[in-house]
Amino acid sequence: MAMSSDAYLPVLIQAVLAAGIAGLVIGASHFFGQRSKKNAIKDSAYECGLQSEGAPRTRFSVKFYLTAMLFIIFDIEVVFLIPWTFIYREFLAQNISILGPILFFIGVLIFGLAYEMKKGALDWEK
Repeated sequence: MAMSSDAYLPVLIQAVLAAGIAGLVIGASHFFGQRSKKNAIKDSAYECGLQSEGAPRTRFSVKFYLTAMLFIIFDIEVVFLIPWTFIYREFLAQNISILGPILFFIGVLIFGLAYEMKKGALDWEK
């Protein structure tokens, strides 16, 4: 089945529009953004009429990122429990017990959390 070139016209139009909008946004950002010389005074830090002291951006500790990654990992694993709640009745109706595998999954989660607590990954004072 041969396709004519007219079938690809909407894709070409969309690609040209996307490239044009991206170029427009980047150009506007460059023209009106903080790089512009006329906005240098407007974009400078102002705090009660005094010059600011210290670094404008503080660095976060690695512990913050580690805790955030652990939260994401455990949050994603808990999301795997949601489908189990929806299909649990269907499995019970067919006399299939899925409680064992789910308890094993929860046990692995608890073991992982206990391991991280033992290693001190969640201690902020360290």
